[in-house]
Amino acid sequence: MTDPTTPLLDVHGLTGGYGRTEVLRGIDLSVRRGETVALLGSNGAGKTTFNNTLCGINPAWAGRVQFNGADLSGAHYRTVVTAGLIQVPEGRKIFPNLSVLENLELGSFTRARGQRAANLERVFAIFPRLKERTAQLAGTMSGGEQQMLAIGRGLMAEPKLLILDEPSFGLSPLLVEEMFALIRRLNAEGLSILLVEQNVAQSLELADRVYVMENGALRFSGLPGELMGSDELRKAYLGL
Repeated sequence: MTDPTTPLLDVHGLTGGYGRTEVLRGIDLSVRRGETVALLGSNGAGKTTFNNTLCGINPAWAGRVQFNGADLSGAHYRTVVTAGLIQVPEGRKIFPNLSVLENLELGSFTRARGQRAANLERVFAIFPRLKERTAQLAGTMSGGEQQMLAIGRGLMAEPKLLILDEPSFGLSPLLVEEMFALIRRLNAEGLSILLVEQNVAQSLELADRVYVMENGALRFSGLPGELMGSDELRKAYLGL
């Protein structure tokens, strides 16, 4: 039985990169059950590389990944998905030539296939617009609708932890507000979230804890108030 005090996700000393180029430099990060944790940093800081290494898409060079009591260090990405660690990738990565319904159904291909019908209804309750457009080709939707679809596809796998990589990117200010309201709602329903963002102000408003990444290393970890309360930290890592 899993100890409730043990972090849902516990990453220690994770390194990785591309070819001979090291990008991640010993990342230590954790997410507790029911938390929203924000991972902040400028473009090129290594956030997406961290996500992809964590999820088994890029091979880790070294380090340990514990998730929900299991060792996922070096695990294949299908094993990661089966465990319930689900990423909504940067840029949405939907299948443009498939319908909305087909995209959603693919979300349950590896995990939660037996609950597909119930999870579809849940996604449609969260995103009524998707229900109206089940037969529409995903590539013909607006950017905001495609982001809804990407998150809905992630929810189809019944995630234990949902990683959202730049969910507000490219959205209008109104849709950004709606996106962060959705993240707050999902977390209130009990979903643990790792929010990887450049939108600092919005992320700090809803995060329980925050990490700041710079040049592939973590420069800060703590509470949002600690980060915003330090002029030195805000200027050095957030440009505020």
